[in-house]
Amino acid sequence: MAVETFVPSTTVISLTDSAVKHFEKKVAKKPGSVIRLSTKVSGCTGYAYVLDMVDGPEADDELVEASNALMVAVSKDAVQFVRNTEIDYVQEGVNGVIKYNNPNVVDECGCGESFNIG
Repeated sequence: MAVETFVPSTTVISLTDSAVKHFEKKVAKKPGSVIRLSTKVSGCTGYAYVLDMVDGPEADDELVEASNALMVAVSKDAVQFVRNTEIDYVQEGVNGVIKYNNPNVVDECGCGESFNIG
């Protein structure tokens, strides 16, 4: 039985230094885990981002090596919606917030929970 080799992608998404540090802290608490980005139909505009910490990528996920300590898996179904998206982590008051700088978005709902692409 052949062992699958995942080749990290550098073209799907990117993460800011702040986001990398934030997610590295999360995965450090559960060694071997990866952050997985997917989308779901949601909200008034179309799609919502979904971030999960999982034990490993799905077979058809695209992998992004954000750092030596952080691998991000992007769902095959989400790639068309998130290509070239920059993921950022920012402090807003006392809260930390994940921001998606997605150049594909043509419309977002007022609350920022969902988006649509052109």
